[in-house]
Amino acid sequence: MKRALTALAVLGTVAVLLLWWLFPPGMPAKVEIPAGRSAGETAVLLKKEGVIRSVLVFKLVGKLTKWDRSLKPGLYELKKPMGEPFALWKLYEGKIESVRVPIPEGFMAKQIADRLEAAGITDGKAFMDYVRANNLEGFLFPTTYLFAKSLPAESVAHTMHEEFKARSGPLFKESGESRYTLHQIVTLAAIVQREARAVDEMPTIAAVYRNRLVKRMRLEADPTVQYAYGKDTGEWMKGMRFKHLEIDSPYNTYRFFGLPPGPICSPGADAIKASLSPAKVDFLYFVADGETGRHSFSRTLVEHNAAIARNKALKKPK
Repeated sequence: MKRALTALAVLGTVAVLLLWWLFPPGMPAKVEIPAGRSAGETAVLLKKEGVIRSVLVFKLVGKLTKWDRSLKPGLYELKKPMGEPFALWKLYEGKIESVRVPIPEGFMAKQIADRLEAAGITDGKAFMDYVRANNLEGFLFPTTYLFAKSLPAESVAHTMHEEFKARSGPLFKESGESRYTLHQIVTLAAIVQREARAVDEMPTIAAVYRNRLVKRMRLEADPTVQYAYGKDTGEWMKGMRFKHLEIDSPYNTYRFFGLPPGPICSPGADAIKASLSPAKVDFLYFVADGETGRHSFSRTLVEHNAAIARNKALKKPK
């Protein structure tokens, strides 16, 4: 009886020690697992961070459970130490810490790339390379995303493009648009997005541009010139002057007729909707009030010049 109790005590001690080894108590630790790492490379990283004690045990448990085939990259809330099986399960389960990244309406692709890189989501250059190779400027929907960190650029761009298709698809179906293609509408919507400060003016601004297209007039849209200067730097030009209207770029709608080659930014749903269903007006011109951002719309060049003169008069100090 005494021997049995002694043996039981020994077994209990061994069990406790084993459990402590496998699932030890530890301090919280945030660990980022980059994409493309093998199970062995991941084990080395976890050991270096103090999350596991043995690379060998991690790899053996991974092979036995086959969890090593589906370890997911991202930012994890782990403990150090926490035991090899538990660490494996966490990475297999893939419950990663997400980062909230707001992408505003009217951002050009370079601005999106810079924001994603600053948040640690993906490499900005790789993102831009993918966007350019797949002509995705304007087709990355502007909204707030929850992304893991250190994701492949193509994965992030794909997510944003799928969001664009999900949000814009119903708008196109409802509108029954037949005159212009998807690409042309998004190109127009991007200009409307950059021109309008007030959502309620978007349908009228879209109508002006569509009217000018029908009459084969140049669009003469300032945002297209700003994009021509800033598309590679991610900065919208401020303080535009007449000399800037001479830039030899296909995006310069002061020099070239029709729509520019593609969208100049990511338009939101309101701008897309306005471009699909513009206001039923015959305006051909508009000018912005520098203080309020709202616009005065005109049917003729004479009316337009008068509106410009009124704006200038209002700005003069009394």
